Amino acid sequence: MTVSGSASPPPASPWWDRGVHADRRPFLLARARMAGAIRGWFAGAGFLEVETPALQVSPGNEAHLHAFATDLVGPDGAMRRLYLRTSPEFAAKKLLAAGETQIFEWARVFRNRERGMAHHPEFTMLEWYRAGASYTVLMEDCAQLLAIAAQAGGTPRFAYRGHTCDPFAAPERLTLVEAFARHARMDLEALLPAPGAPPDPAPFARAAQAAGIRTAADDTFADIFSRVLVERIEPQLGAGRPTLLCDYPVSEAALARPKPKDPRFAERFELYACGLELANAFGELTDAAEQRRRFEAEMDEKARLYGERYPLDEDFLAALAHMPAASGCALGFDRLAMLASGARRIEDVLWVPVAPAGATVAG
Repeated sequence: MTVSGSASPPPASPWWDRGVHADRRPFLLARARMAGAIRGWFAGAGFLEVETPALQVSPGNEAHLHAFATDLVGPDGAMRRLYLRTSPEFAAKKLLAAGETQIFEWARVFRNRERGMAHHPEFTMLEWYRAGASYTVLMEDCAQLLAIAAQAGGTPRFAYRGHTCDPFAAPERLTLVEAFARHARMDLEALLPAPGAPPDPAPFARAAQAAGIRTAADDTFADIFSRVLVERIEPQLGAGRPTLLCDYPVSEAALARPKPKDPRFAERFELYACGLELANAFGELTDAAEQRRRFEAEMDEKARLYGERYPLDEDFLAALAHMPAASGCALGFDRLAMLASGARRIEDVLWVPVAPAGATVAG
């Protein structure tokens, strides 16, 4: 006799079950149409499609990015630690230094500690670069790609977790200063340090607490900034029409160049629809010494928080000194495919999802 409520639920059917695949297939076909349409748009705009390696000396040097490590074994048996990339950015910028001017890549990228409705440990990043172009040109690119994806996916209106967004509408441009004032009732500009000075978390913590946002005694400026963004601002973005959240504090844009007219802010924007971040773009930093300083600071923070650090890609830093002025954007293609196909979660638009932790493996 089974006691009510004590039996374990049956395991979910695998993705390759014919019934499960039949349910997912319309989303997957929509994804394929989007990829074809977007690839055609890039070709028509004069971009060159490139392919860069997934194995890298450094997976990226941001404190909260977590990578997968592996060992490369040479013919002589010598081992070298490498990482699966979290982005194709370093390799793409080396190609810009080599003389390419407009490139894009459908890159398989890998991020550890990430899985959920809109996160997956392996996903597709659509990344593109324009040498000699302002980052505002990438804002126009993003608007066009939203419309192309929606048309190819057959979804006239994006919907996600109770929010809707018109992908054909002109995106709203909202600065971080405006966003903090509108959605958190905070004066971000008054909390920023003078150019070149380190950010001070103390006044930011007091302002956050006054706005009803929790803080901890050891919070950094970046911790508080992220918490306000996630709790108060991001859920409001991309409602009705897409949002381009722009002009981040320079301390929150590790690979972006400062704005010439106000170096407290960086040439960075993120694209949102239905409260979901879709893309991250920079006017690219080309000062190798400043980039090294930022990377080292990020790795110091990573060591403090997680007890590990990733090496710097010295080849990348050497190439950066030869890279032309450029702007680049990274777009999460799976998330876009999810919204533009009407899928409920990211795994609905992945042909073969990564097996979850605890999955049974023979052998």
